Amino acid sequence: MRWWNQFPPGLRNVTRLRLLASVGAGGVIFMTPLVFHAIAFSASQVGRGLAVSALVGTVVRLLSGALLDRGLRCSWPIRATTLLAISADLMLFQADTFSAYVLGQTLLGTAAGLYWPAIELAVPLNCGDLPSGRGYALVRSADALGIGMGAFMGTIAASIGQLRLVYGVEAICMASVLILISVQPLLDERPMPQGTHSESSTGKLDLTWLPPLLPVLVVSVVATGILSLQQSALPLDLVKGGLERPGLSESHSSALIAFQLTLLVLLQWPVGRWLSERSVGFGLSLSLVSFATGCTLIGLSALTASGTGLVMVALLPMAFAQAAFLPTATEAVVEETPPEHRGLAMAMFSQCFALSAMAAPVVGGNLLDQQGHGLTLWIGVAAISLAVLPLVKGLRPRFLGGVQGRTNNLSMLKQGVQAASGSKERPVSSNNR
Repeated sequence: MRWWNQFPPGLRNVTRLRLLASVGAGGVIFMTPLVFHAIAFSASQVGRGLAVSALVGTVVRLLSGALLDRGLRCSWPIRATTLLAISADLMLFQADTFSAYVLGQTLLGTAAGLYWPAIELAVPLNCGDLPSGRGYALVRSADALGIGMGAFMGTIAASIGQLRLVYGVEAICMASVLILISVQPLLDERPMPQGTHSESSTGKLDLTWLPPLLPVLVVSVVATGILSLQQSALPLDLVKGGLERPGLSESHSSALIAFQLTLLVLLQWPVGRWLSERSVGFGLSLSLVSFATGCTLIGLSALTASGTGLVMVALLPMAFAQAAFLPTATEAVVEETPPEHRGLAMAMFSQCFALSAMAAPVVGGNLLDQQGHGLTLWIGVAAISLAVLPLVKGLRPRFLGGVQGRTNNLSMLKQGVQAASGSKERPVSSNNR
């Protein structure tokens, strides 16, 4: 209890909301491919629906960020998110056609687009005197715990032959979020926007700060693509089986996914704290190598009848890679971007997730349909991970908030928020990632 109480009340409120939302999302994210595979949807059909959700989320995310930039308080997009998510759950709970599935995914994409800019911006606004790096470590640990719990509930639903119960769980969680945020809204003391940027007044957009950030964005697209494949292609690959590896039942497949999420829950906080003492180049390199190792093992599992054991071994480096990537990539964006442009930089970083979610499920689903196994998919992804590894060698801390400037964090955050939508983090020192 003492550990929990060290965090400001506002940050604890954000963490509770994220935990609840993640519990609902965990089952839906990982079980949706299995739900619709069970009613004879092809892997490519499942992938197209997920891609539509991601595309809608990309557009709505920009809209949500623009509204936040104009003074909309963070609580309102999250309230709208809960209503849209509940509507999507009701749709998907009874969907048995491709059009109904796509409509449900569209609603989920809209909900996610509204949710993420607001809930990420709420973290530094509710940190008080706590470094925002530690605030993000806390809420990401809550995200991992919630998704793991949701996937575990999905495993139970699969074991009793009621996969669609995950939509009921998410609806209950979203209703709880709506109640909690109505009783205790998020702290948001940003001043109303006063005027515009110099870029707007001159009619020119200054992008001279962007080139140093491009390596981080490229690496982020690759890493988030792998995360998207874990959610979409991996469950289907396990069910379909490999060249020699036998296919698993939906319940056994979901149990493996839940195992990986459990590893992520255990690793997220200690790995994030450990990497906060090291350079972002080291953290991203370690993440890419771990992703390549895990993907290679998953790919090779298709070649042996005991491949399921190899998949279980692969889940450890995959979980470690994800735990290393999430906090390190965010800090890399901060270090490579001047304070006045961090809002736009964070918005671009956020879009890496959406872009990957649009492309990766479609590519992964098509390869699984065409080849009947995931050998080529996972080995190819491992090769791409190693191919982008040289990009992180040139990263260096060009801009730092500095511990001595902690009192200036709020003013620097305001500059970043005004730069663009979807700001995710206040400037912090490299030791507080």
